[in-house]
Amino acid sequence: MLKRKRAVLLPGSPSADILLMNLAGLLASFSLLAAPANIVTFDRYPIGRMPPGWTAAMTNQGAPPQWEILKDPSAPTQPYVFAQVSTDPRQDRSPLAILDALSLRDVDISVRFKAVSGREDQGGGLVFRYRDERNYYLVRADSLHDDVVLYKIENGRCSPIVPRGLPATQIGVKRQFPPNTWHILKVSVRGNRFQVYVNHRRILQAEDSTYRGPGKVGLETKADSVTYFDDFRVYPK
Repeated sequence: MLKRKRAVLLPGSPSADILLMNLAGLLASFSLLAAPANIVTFDRYPIGRMPPGWTAAMTNQGAPPQWEILKDPSAPTQPYVFAQVSTDPRQDRSPLAILDALSLRDVDISVRFKAVSGREDQGGGLVFRYRDERNYYLVRADSLHDDVVLYKIENGRCSPIVPRGLPATQIGVKRQFPPNTWHILKVSVRGNRFQVYVNHRRILQAEDSTYRGPGKVGLETKADSVTYFDDFRVYPK
C-alpha cells in the first residue's frame, strides 16, 4: 500500500503565505487580534501651546478654553502635562480638547488627571462618541463635589445617565478625589453599555442608546476647573 506523503509548507512559499493570511483573517473575525493602542503622553510637544492633532472646543457660552502643554514635576510621565487653565466660573461652560485622528464606537479610554483649582468645580472628564461640541457622551470626576457622573450632551443640553442599580434621583457615584493628586479615570464602551473605573476599580455601569455610531474621543473640564491631564490611552475594541 502506498503511503500518502504529508505536505510541508515552506516559509515564504505562496501556499504558506496564503495559509497565514487566511489564519489572520479568521483570528480577526473572532476579535482575537488586538487593535493597536493609541497612547499620548504629551512629552514631545512644544510647551505653552495646544499640541498638534488636537482641537479645542466648548459646549455652551463663556470665555474660550485655554489648553496648553505645561511642565509639572509630579507628572506621571515626565516632564509635561496637558492642562486646561482658563477660569471662567460659568456653570454650563465645558471646555473640550478633542483628538482629531480617531472615530470609534467601541473603545476603552483612560487618562490620569489632577484637579489643581476651581471655586465652582474641580476635576475633569473623558469625552466619547463625540459628534460635535453639542452632541457627545461624557464621564466626569469632580474633586470639589466628590463624585463621578456619566452624562449625555444632546443639542448642548447636559443630562445625567443614572447608573444601573441606583434610584433615578441618584445621578452619580460618590468618590473622593483629593485635589493636587493624580487619579486614573477610565470608561469602557460596548454598544449601549458603559462601565466606569477609578484607579482601576469599577464604580458604575449604565446604558444609553442616544449615540449608537462612532465618534471622536477627548478630554473635558467644567466652569473654572484648572485640571492637568497625562497618559491618555485609547484602545479600540
